[in-house]
Amino acid sequence: MASTLDMRGAIEAVERGLAAQAHGEAVNMLKTHTAWDGSTLHAIGAVFPKVGLAGTKTWAHTPRGASPLLILFDAENGAARAIIDAFNLGKLRTAAASGVATRRLAQEDADDLAIIGTGKQALTQVEAVCAVRRIRRIRVFSPNEQHRTEFAALLKKQFDAEVVISPTVHDAVRGASIITTITRARDPFLHSGMIQRGTHINAVGAILPGRAELSSDVIVRCTQIVSDSPPQAQKLSQELIAVFGSDPDKWNAVGFLGELVISAGKRSSGDDLTLLKSLGTGVLDLSVGIEIYRRVAPLPLGEGAVSR
Repeated sequence: MASTLDMRGAIEAVERGLAAQAHGEAVNMLKTHTAWDGSTLHAIGAVFPKVGLAGTKTWAHTPRGASPLLILFDAENGAARAIIDAFNLGKLRTAAASGVATRRLAQEDADDLAIIGTGKQALTQVEAVCAVRRIRRIRVFSPNEQHRTEFAALLKKQFDAEVVISPTVHDAVRGASIITTITRARDPFLHSGMIQRGTHINAVGAILPGRAELSSDVIVRCTQIVSDSPPQAQKLSQELIAVFGSDPDKWNAVGFLGELVISAGKRSSGDDLTLLKSLGTGVLDLSVGIEIYRRVAPLPLGEGAVSR
């Protein structure tokens, strides 16, 4: 997939898709999921009527693995256009959303990244931040010493930056200007007292109720909060629910990432912490999937290009 669409291309595709959604030219299908015996079945989707494509991504996440698939349909007649292995696509679009938010909300001179979590999505998360900021140092934390050591070695080969292995979360985030969390934590581990003023946070890992990475005192400090799907956040983000509850007025503090894109929004001099709460949406998947499809099997003239 990297030969078809690199990270910078994915960030641009996701920006176009988010802008289309903000303009009412794309419709997102909220995530649905069910669970059994430690496994979960998921489905998300979206429609891009002007592009002529609709689609869903579905996967069963089990202790022994997952095989996500993105299916593109013709929006006019329902015919199947493509079936795309969405494992790498999912990593690409998730990271691209972090890139979009970091581009707009991190300080212009932000150059010190803390990555918390070293699993399958961590590398693309680092790649996305490095695509939009000139990063000079990357701090790495995983609770597993071997994992953080191996991941740090991988980063040293791929990025022109100092890579620091951190023994604790506190050491990793101390003084960092960008923090990305990509874990499966059930209890918050990132607290306000750990974080310097002016930091941007990409909170990516906790996408289901019962999972949390950020404590409430971090949320309260945030002067800008955006999500790829505020409606999904109200149902799935335990971190935000803990602060905003069910009060719709309080949830007005959570903006849509697409609105930030079309308004050319950015960090202000008065901002303290800024936050992307990423949950993963059908619009993001289709934004990347359509761009890959367009490059592999060019659409007829006038199709496939989502304008801002």
